[in-house]
Amino acid sequence: MKSLEGKTVLVVGVANAHSIAAGCAQAFADAGAEIAMTYVNETAKPYVQPVADAVGAKLLLPLDVEAEGQMDAVFAAIDARWGRLDVLVHSIAFCVAKDLHGRVVDCSRAGFAQAMDISVHSLIRMAQLAEPLMTKGGTILTMTYYGGEKVVDHYNIMGPVKAALEGTMRALAVELGPKGIRVNAISPGPLQTRAGSGIAHFDELIDAARSRAPEQTLVTIKDVGDVAVMLASDGMGRVTGDVTYVDGGLHVRA
Repeated sequence: MKSLEGKTVLVVGVANAHSIAAGCAQAFADAGAEIAMTYVNETAKPYVQPVADAVGAKLLLPLDVEAEGQMDAVFAAIDARWGRLDVLVHSIAFCVAKDLHGRVVDCSRAGFAQAMDISVHSLIRMAQLAEPLMTKGGTILTMTYYGGEKVVDHYNIMGPVKAALEGTMRALAVELGPKGIRVNAISPGPLQTRAGSGIAHFDELIDAARSRAPEQTLVTIKDVGDVAVMLASDGMGRVTGDVTYVDGGLHVRA
């Protein structure tokens, strides 16, 4: 029997086959789970559809977290199909290029508010909608980065945003713990994804990660997906409110 046979999983944040979220969707499907996925808009759907087909997703639904009503519709569709949700993977973050590439001290009010809303408050809203569907407990996972703990060159305003995400994750873990809902964050090393490529000097970040990580290799989306499955498994039933690093040991280097 596969480790997550019969579990239902919602994966939010697949942009294309190279996304961290795509690696998670594939790993959960390989573990026997039934998958629901989302795409941000019709322009993105042709890039997401092949991933949904590859993992045999039972639902593929539109979800722009800034669009009124779309998030409610996603969770209503999950309720209608399965009547429950076992795992939620939140893998979305956004900041407009002007504020992402500028200094933190120069970040606009509107840019900061949008980055926090899409990257952090969306997790709160999803957790609120997932809670009544996780009737027998569940797992909520979000994606962070070491730049939320230490200042990483060129990560700029996303550092404070990821710090807020990690704080939110811990608060949700405490509030939802009595219902058997565990909330954790995964912190991958730099990956060659579309989101990552939006960071200035990203190639330098990749090269530094490859040379400085104790394992001297880059992380893959499969590596992240495998850890996500592990965190959702029964064997991790007492692990919550934590950050799990998937970076070849890079975070231990001074």
